Amino acid sequence: MSLLEISNISMNYHSIKGETQALNNVNFQVDDGKFISILGPSGCGKSTLLNIMSGLLEPSNGSVLYKGEDVKKNLDKIGYMFQKDHLFKWNTVWENVILGLKIKKQLNSESKERVSGLLDAYGLTRFKNHHPSELSGGMRQRVALIRTLALNPEILFLDEPFSALDYQSRLLVCDDVYKIIKTEKKTAIMVTHDIAEAISLSEKVIVLSKRPSSVKAEIPIHFSDEELTPFQKRRAPEFSEYFNMLWKELNDGNG
Repeated sequence: MSLLEISNISMNYHSIKGETQALNNVNFQVDDGKFISILGPSGCGKSTLLNIMSGLLEPSNGSVLYKGEDVKKNLDKIGYMFQKDHLFKWNTVWENVILGLKIKKQLNSESKERVSGLLDAYGLTRFKNHHPSELSGGMRQRVALIRTLALNPEILFLDEPFSALDYQSRLLVCDDVYKIIKTEKKTAIMVTHDIAEAISLSEKVIVLSKRPSSVKAEIPIHFSDEELTPFQKRRAPEFSEYFNMLWKELNDGNG
């Protein structure tokens, strides 16, 4: 079932130097419960597209429909995870993860129990009274994701969520985030520059062309062993095939 439908999206920017077209007639669909990644050359408008899809930015043309309605009518169904964790350093882990609930006046015994369950399920309960400065980068990203999930969104938008981490932490946190998203049965759309990251996390990769960007390819990702973690997928025989395929798509005509 299609959860999100992106139709004929174009985006133009205006400046004193004239008009620049970032996106040109972008079309694709996102099915319920799937993890999708968006890849493309640097500067092609991946984050711009993500902001349009999440209702944060108005396109010049086209539409984004969430279950058949304008996405901007369903902002309460959306969670957004940024490149940096944006945790408040003066708040504890617990105070950070319940902040959105407090702002939206949804903090009650039921939502507190849900957040406590998330912290417990993903190994953060014993750190609930710690401050962000006492946590590793990977733990901070897990806290940021749980803060997003506390509001129980149906779909998550991830804007290069691991880019601030060192390589080893990225590999570990990818496994954690994938497990959390799949366990919570969420749909996820991630922007990344990392081909390996896209393959290991996704069920489909959208490849954008150079600017003005359109969809160059949609590559379904399937591993014969469906129980593999993202880290384990990197050693699977299919991995190199997908890597070469995506590398070719990214470089053909983009040089």
